[in-house]
Amino acid sequence: MDYTRIKYQTDRRVCTITLSRPDKHNALDDLMITELTSAFQTAQRDADVKVILLKGEGESFCSGADLAYMQRITKYDFNQNQEDSNHLMRLFLQIYTQRKPVIAQVQGNALAGGCGLATVCDIVIASKETAHFGYTEVKIGFIPAIVLFFLVRRVGEGRARELTLRGNIISAEEAYRTGLANYVVPETEIEQFGMNLAEEIVKNCSSSSLGLIKELLSRIHGMSVTDALSYAANLNALTRMTDDCKKGIDAFLKKEPIKW
Repeated sequence: MDYTRIKYQTDRRVCTITLSRPDKHNALDDLMITELTSAFQTAQRDADVKVILLKGEGESFCSGADLAYMQRITKYDFNQNQEDSNHLMRLFLQIYTQRKPVIAQVQGNALAGGCGLATVCDIVIASKETAHFGYTEVKIGFIPAIVLFFLVRRVGEGRARELTLRGNIISAEEAYRTGLANYVVPETEIEQFGMNLAEEIVKNCSSSSLGLIKELLSRIHGMSVTDALSYAANLNALTRMTDDCKKGIDAFLKKEPIKW
């Protein structure tokens, strides 16, 4: 599809998806959600894409829902609101279950739904000087319902309770201590850091292994201990039969470099 809210590009097996409404601080509306969902689906289907970088253009990563969009949904009936909620849920699920690593590069504000976008990514890089995170929905009578499922998995229930019940905005350093961010780097270095990390994964990691790890992480939560371990053992057995595993073991035994 033709994108008007985002930018999509690929280079050296890295797909970069950029939220591109800088004048609106990359605020989410139904069209941007549709475009993001399409972009992640396209990246998933593209065999030449191995890692996805998600970032925002301008001063903010994503400031949450667009004001005009918020005004519009207040007039929706239950069925319309339910479908709209499912629309966002499908995007979050698409990113979370993507079989390719997704790296969020957060500069400026990641608030409400924008914080949700960062939360569902695999790795979050935050600008030391400008990145701020917050689930501010409670302050306008709303709730971070959909993202809460993913937030609890990421930082644990105790921290998720505080973040969502207070609705406070936290710095990059606090996001790192909380477990929401994986790295905090200077603003001037974040672009290069993100690309270096993406290229490191492209160079050193098996596509098959990345996809299977993402599958395992997506499915084991909620299983009983026995079911989770049984599923993991079966996936372990399956992995041993993949071409990537055979190639990797052969190269390791021969002490040869592997080109993934």
